[in-house]
Amino acid sequence: MLTLNTQERDINIKASEYRKKGLVPCVYYGPKEKPVLVNVVKTEFVKVWKEAGESTAFVLNTGKGEVEVLLQDVSVDPVRGDVIHADFYVLEKGKVVEVSVPLEFVGVSAAVKDMSGTLVKVLHEIEVEALPKDLPHTIKVDISALTDLDAQILAGEIKLPEGVTLVTEPEEVVAAVSVAEEEEVAPVADISAIAVEKKGKKEEEGEEKKK
Repeated sequence: MLTLNTQERDINIKASEYRKKGLVPCVYYGPKEKPVLVNVVKTEFVKVWKEAGESTAFVLNTGKGEVEVLLQDVSVDPVRGDVIHADFYVLEKGKVVEVSVPLEFVGVSAAVKDMSGTLVKVLHEIEVEALPKDLPHTIKVDISALTDLDAQILAGEIKLPEGVTLVTEPEEVVAAVSVAEEEEVAPVADISAIAVEKKGKKEEEGEEKKK
């Protein structure tokens, strides 16, 4: 399991000062854990963030020992894109947790490849529950099951890792094949006929004026 080391954080020092030193001000808390302010090295945090995401449990090494956590929230500077703060949620040992896990679409759909269908990804994540140690980083969805233009994959049809239970409604559509409807082409107007018609009307109007 991934491990992230923390450093003691002095509340009398501004968070911006820690950021200048390459640290990310953080807080961890849980049902039985009061909020504790800490810092983590930004490069180490980014590495764990990429590998664990927000659905995989990892270990937070604190001055009070190790705690199993999930990444609860990440704040990013809107201009520079740098991580400026993070929240960690402490998990209770032996207790299942419910999280949203990103979907990873794999395989090749015959309906898309050979029948000019378009893959529509209806859901990009699903809700599951599991013990912290069993939480997956992503869940694969094999789109090779989409062999017809009217085919679809339901949440209940996704193969889940061992120890993981689906929370999302099984009948929820995860992916489907869409067929673009052909637009009706409006008939091209005969410009020469229109010109003749206008000329005829003008001549008739001229004759009426002479009378």
